[in-house]
Amino acid sequence: MKKLILIAIAFIGLQATAQQKQGTNRGERGNKMMTLSAEDMATLQTKKMTLALDLNESQQKEIQKINLENATARKAQMEKRKANKEAGTAQRPSEEERLKMMNAMLDHKIEMKAKMKSILNTEQYAKWEKAQARMGKKKRDGMKGKKKGEGQRRN
Repeated sequence: MKKLILIAIAFIGLQATAQQKQGTNRGERGNKMMTLSAEDMATLQTKKMTLALDLNESQQKEIQKINLENATARKAQMEKRKANKEAGTAQRPSEEERLKMMNAMLDHKIEMKAKMKSILNTEQYAKWEKAQARMGKKKRDGMKGKKKGEGQRRN
């Protein structure tokens, strides 16, 4: 009987520990990205793309420029959100603001696609598109399991 109780306590302890780690992983990754400069983020992304797509020198330079622009914009957005959160002025966007943001995001994606098509050859472009689709699917699948409002952290 004592052995059964000890085993049950061990399982409960392991389960509680596993659940605690699950929630902190995403926040830690976000904090690590916040500490990187825009140049570092762009360099890392360019190197990953070079490995995945076998880019030549001129392609690397052009993609580095694009990645740097994107990283700078992302970094500015992160800083703005962080400042709003700390000031206590963070609030959900209205329907109009959300529509405006979605349009801007889609315009940016279309622009990125056109730039990448002009830089990459057909084989590289096909690989890049496949990778983009995979990342989008991962993001959608990750959000499927969450309940409304669960993905947001409130501190």
